[in-house]
Amino acid sequence: MRIPKAAHHAQPWRIHEFTHDFRIEDVWSFRAPGAGPRDFPVMLKALKTAYDSRKEPAAVRFLFAVRWKLGALLGWDTPRAGLGGRVASLRDRLPLDLARTANDAAPCTDPFSEVYQLDDEAARELGNGTVHTIMHLGWVPTGDGGYELRMAALVKPNGLFGRLYMAGILPFRYLVIYPALTRQWERAWLDHGRPNRHAAQAMCGGTPGPGARPDQR
Repeated sequence: MRIPKAAHHAQPWRIHEFTHDFRIEDVWSFRAPGAGPRDFPVMLKALKTAYDSRKEPAAVRFLFAVRWKLGALLGWDTPRAGLGGRVASLRDRLPLDLARTANDAAPCTDPFSEVYQLDDEAARELGNGTVHTIMHLGWVPTGDGGYELRMAALVKPNGLFGRLYMAGILPFRYLVIYPALTRQWERAWLDHGRPNRHAAQAMCGGTPGPGARPDQR
């Protein structure tokens, strides 16, 4: 579900310290039924386990195929245009305590690169000839005893062309990409996150307390 951009600023994320020159493009929330305060790493692992571009809806695969084809033809995705070339990695701005956390994170299976990962937030980035994008993921209490995943897309377009590019793909993001992403990520928690969480509790001998919600019993 798309939520106001102010919801991102309202959280005390470390990402705010390093992204003053980025703008917030989108903020979305994703349900994680039965999740607890310590389940953010479980959710991240579930997302990476579930990632498989071949299983995405046909419309999403088509849009990305067109995008990668254009990128190859126009040189948007060459090493010179990406991280370490035209784009300086956000990791170059981090203090040592954050920079070293990326080394402990599970490797990405999608085009993004790790920036840092903490107990309740993580950042990943993608740079090319059109834009430098930060995908920020955070773990937020829902007010009813549960937790949800928040995703904020922070962008720094490459000049006028980059701004026109972002404006041009906006309808496709809202009508195709984000609805598919919502279904995929919420299903990842149900298929890979919650079962692994319960299995870990069982192995540790943990049992829900008397005040646990029904989906935690």
